[in-house]
Amino acid sequence: MYHQISEEDVAYFKTIVKEHNLYVGSQIHKQYTHDEMELYGKYLPDVVIKVNNTDEIQKIVKYCNEHRIPITPRGSGTGLCGGCVALYGGVVLSTEKMKKIIEIDKETMTAVVEPGVLLMELAATVEAEGLLYAPDPGEKSATIGGNVVTNAGGMRAVKYGVTRDYVKGVEVVLPSGELVKFGGKTVKNSSGYNLKDLIVGSEGTLGIVSKIYLKLLPKPNKMISLLIPFKSLKHCLELVSPILNLPNIPTTVEFMEQEVILDSQQFLGKGFPSNEHPAYLIVSYSGNNQAELDLMIDACAKLSLDAGAIDVFISDTQERQSSIWSARGAFLEAIKSSTTIMDECDVALAINDIYSFMEFVKELSLQEKVRIRSFGHAGDGNLHIYVCKDDMDDEQWNITVKRCMDEMYKKAQDLNGQVSGEHGIGHAKKIYLEASLGETQIALMQGIKDVFDPHQIMNPGKIIR
Repeated sequence: MYHQISEEDVAYFKTIVKEHNLYVGSQIHKQYTHDEMELYGKYLPDVVIKVNNTDEIQKIVKYCNEHRIPITPRGSGTGLCGGCVALYGGVVLSTEKMKKIIEIDKETMTAVVEPGVLLMELAATVEAEGLLYAPDPGEKSATIGGNVVTNAGGMRAVKYGVTRDYVKGVEVVLPSGELVKFGGKTVKNSSGYNLKDLIVGSEGTLGIVSKIYLKLLPKPNKMISLLIPFKSLKHCLELVSPILNLPNIPTTVEFMEQEVILDSQQFLGKGFPSNEHPAYLIVSYSGNNQAELDLMIDACAKLSLDAGAIDVFISDTQERQSSIWSARGAFLEAIKSSTTIMDECDVALAINDIYSFMEFVKELSLQEKVRIRSFGHAGDGNLHIYVCKDDMDDEQWNITVKRCMDEMYKKAQDLNGQVSGEHGIGHAKKIYLEASLGETQIALMQGIKDVFDPHQIMNPGKIIR
């Protein structure tokens, strides 16, 4: 189906990019063979090309389309479902060098950036201008381009929404090499089909994003977090809906259990404000003055204590905030470092179904005799469940992890949940997407793919078969 890259092809690519931006064979670093989940396999591309601008992308993509060479777009490689690996070889096209923040436009509240800008760099830049880029995915070293094409979520989604809600426009290099612009700095747009939103979450299967227009907000002056311990996970999760029904929407509502807190403490080598209770919520509020925040805190604290919370710890200093959020931010790496291999389930459920799913996971852990760690965004129903190999032998692990994943995704489907809340599908979760959506929706997706990419060169083998 695909053309095998030849010396002639490589010679052509060298006319587009400088030689130090092109890697072939043994020159290719192993990091370009996988993403953060090495469990999903390592795939060696024929060529890795680091582009510097849109013109280079256009020329490379046009050539690959004409010669039927597969292209795998890549940012920082921090994905968790094998979305940026070259399943069919060909070209890995890295946008990591395209990291200009082109403009911070305060009049239209828009940031215009290249796809290789890191999330943490964008956040720091706009905050210095008194502004806020609201999406807050956990991996701060991810690129904005990667966030856009996976529709990344994060801890502030309960109040502000996800990446899709902040993409005003994108410039995209289509598989033909043509450059198109969907959206821009305008606020409203009812002009035909929303092609911009097809690109957001498309995981590089429809084209390569070369410029992004992002919505900005005024930065709140203050933020305070509440750490609320409970005697059980049931009591913890039963409080989520009442908190969301208070007059003020919290910025974050996160849940966690004692085991993952202890994992994080050990990983970071420093303590958490409280670790002796079975389950916790972290609830944050943001506002512009202390009086406004005090009303929010008082209402949430009273509600929590009346509902049986053990205590309410208020983190109103930078030191206290850091102790909570540094530990919360380390959960994934802490779990990863505690085991030899792990696999992740990233389901999204209705808020009132979280507890029943978590009970199912605990029963599954006992039944399969495997350690499973979890935490999640209680305010929007997005759960992160990690099945850990530990000292299990390879043969048993392969059987056990597949059975666990199959059962968890089936349970999510039974609860009318979604396969992925924020990490995407990649190639690792395709079978679960197909089972969840059914033939008609998958056929519609395939039809969209065929229109954008008739020769199937863009990130082949991802999302759909």
